[in-house]
Amino acid sequence: DVQLQASGGGLVQAGGSLRLSCAASGFTFDAYAIGWFRQAPGKERRGVSCIRVADGSTYVPDSVKGRFTTSSDNAKNTVYLQMNSLKPEDTAVYYCAASRTRCTYNAFGWNYWGQGTQVTVSS
Repeated sequence: DVQLQASGGGLVQAGGSLRLSCAASGFTFDAYAIGWFRQAPGKERRGVSCIRVADGSTYVPDSVKGRFTTSSDNAKNTVYLQMNSLKPEDTAVYYCAASRTRCTYNAFGWNYWGQGTQVTVSS
Protein backbone atom coordinates (compact mmCIF):
# COMPACT_ATOMS: atom_id res chain seq x y z
CA ASP A 1 0.00 0.00 0.00
CA VAL A 2 1.10 3.53 -0.76
CA GLN A 3 1.68 5.61 2.33
CA LEU A 4 2.85 9.14 2.95
CA GLN A 5 3.22 9.79 6.65
CA ALA A 6 3.61 13.44 7.56
CA SER A 7 4.86 14.34 11.02
CA GLY A 8 6.63 17.04 12.98
CA GLY A 9 3.93 19.64 13.31
CA GLY A 10 3.17 21.45 16.52
CA LEU A 11 2.85 24.77 18.29
CA VAL A 12 5.71 27.23 17.95
CA GLN A 13 6.19 30.91 18.67
CA ALA A 14 6.65 33.40 15.87
CA GLY A 15 10.25 33.45 14.77
CA GLY A 16 10.76 29.81 15.67
CA SER A 17 11.48 26.78 13.52
CA LEU A 18 9.98 23.39 12.80
CA ARG A 19 11.04 20.50 10.64
CA LEU A 20 8.36 18.37 9.07
CA SER A 21 9.01 14.87 7.82
CA CYS A 22 7.23 12.89 5.13
CA ALA A 23 7.98 9.18 5.17
CA ALA A 24 7.03 7.43 1.95
CA SER A 25 6.41 3.77 1.23
CA GLY A 26 4.71 1.58 -1.34
CA PHE A 27 6.02 3.27 -4.47
CA THR A 28 9.30 3.95 -6.23
CA PHE A 29 10.42 6.92 -4.18
CA ASP A 30 13.07 8.27 -6.52
CA ALA A 31 10.72 8.24 -9.51
CA TYR A 32 8.49 10.89 -7.95
CA ALA A 33 8.41 14.51 -6.98
CA ILE A 34 7.44 15.13 -3.37
CA GLY A 35 5.69 18.33 -2.50
CA TRP A 36 4.61 20.04 0.68
CA PHE A 37 1.32 21.88 0.73
CA ARG A 38 -0.57 23.81 3.33
CA GLN A 39 -4.17 24.67 3.88
CA ALA A 40 -5.52 27.17 6.36
CA PRO A 41 -9.22 27.24 7.29
CA GLY A 42 -11.27 28.71 4.46
CA LYS A 43 -8.33 28.85 2.06
CA GLU A 44 -7.24 26.69 -0.82
CA ARG A 45 -4.44 24.19 -0.53
CA ARG A 46 -1.24 25.55 -2.03
CA GLY A 47 2.27 24.23 -2.45
CA VAL A 48 5.14 25.53 -0.34
CA SER A 49 7.91 23.33 -1.66
CA CYS A 50 8.74 20.53 -4.02
CA ILE A 51 11.70 18.26 -4.60
CA ARG A 52 12.38 16.03 -7.57
CA VAL A 53 13.85 13.09 -5.75
CA ALA A 54 15.74 11.71 -8.75
CA ASP A 55 18.03 14.69 -9.16
CA GLY A 56 17.44 16.64 -5.95
CA SER A 57 16.11 19.75 -7.65
CA THR A 58 14.10 21.84 -5.22
CA TYR A 59 11.53 24.56 -5.65
CA VAL A 60 9.87 26.95 -3.23
CA PRO A 61 7.46 29.75 -4.06
CA ASP A 62 8.34 33.36 -3.40
CA SER A 63 5.91 33.44 -0.48
CA VAL A 64 8.23 31.28 1.64
CA LYS A 65 11.55 31.64 -0.16
CA GLY A 66 14.38 32.29 2.24
CA ARG A 67 12.48 30.70 5.13
CA PHE A 68 11.44 27.23 3.92
CA THR A 69 13.71 24.60 2.41
CA THR A 70 13.11 21.01 1.42
CA SER A 71 15.45 18.06 1.26
CA SER A 72 15.33 14.30 0.99
CA ASP A 73 17.02 11.33 2.57
CA ASN A 74 16.70 8.72 -0.13
CA ALA A 75 18.00 5.96 2.10
CA LYS A 76 15.05 6.59 4.40
CA ASN A 77 12.49 7.42 1.68
CA THR A 78 11.83 10.62 3.59
CA VAL A 79 11.42 14.23 2.56
CA TYR A 80 11.82 17.10 4.99
CA LEU A 81 10.46 20.60 5.13
CA GLN A 82 12.58 22.91 7.25
CA MET A 83 10.63 25.99 8.24
CA ASN A 84 12.45 28.91 9.82
CA SER A 85 11.38 32.38 10.93
CA LEU A 86 7.83 31.17 11.23
CA LYS A 87 4.99 33.67 11.16
CA PRO A 88 1.42 33.42 12.43
CA GLU A 89 0.24 33.35 8.81
CA ASP A 90 2.13 30.07 8.35
CA THR A 91 -0.47 28.43 10.58
CA ALA A 92 -2.13 25.65 8.59
CA VAL A 93 -2.41 21.94 8.12
CA TYR A 94 0.63 20.81 6.16
CA TYR A 95 0.39 17.90 3.75
CA CYS A 96 2.95 16.04 1.72
CA ALA A 97 2.11 14.62 -1.68
CA ALA A 98 3.77 12.62 -4.44
CA SER A 99 3.60 13.23 -8.15
CA ARG A 100 4.81 10.91 -10.89
CA THR A 101 5.05 13.75 -13.35
CA ARG A 102 6.33 17.11 -12.14
CA CYS A 103 6.62 19.72 -9.44
CA THR A 104 3.77 22.18 -9.24
CA TYR A 105 2.33 24.32 -6.46
CA ASN A 106 -1.16 23.51 -7.67
CA ALA A 107 -2.76 20.76 -5.59
CA PHE A 108 -4.55 19.31 -8.62
CA GLY A 109 -3.13 16.18 -10.18
CA TRP A 110 -0.90 14.81 -7.45
CA ASN A 111 -0.97 11.04 -7.26
CA TYR A 112 -0.77 10.42 -3.51
CA TRP A 113 -1.43 12.46 -0.38
CA GLY A 114 -0.45 12.14 3.23
CA GLN A 115 -2.78 12.78 6.13
CA GLY A 116 -1.54 16.23 7.17
CA THR A 117 0.09 17.64 10.26
CA GLN A 118 -1.01 20.79 12.07
CA VAL A 119 1.38 23.71 12.40
CA THR A 120 0.33 26.54 14.68
CA VAL A 121 2.44 29.67 15.03
CA SER A 122 1.57 31.93 17.93
CA SER A 123 2.28 35.64 17.89
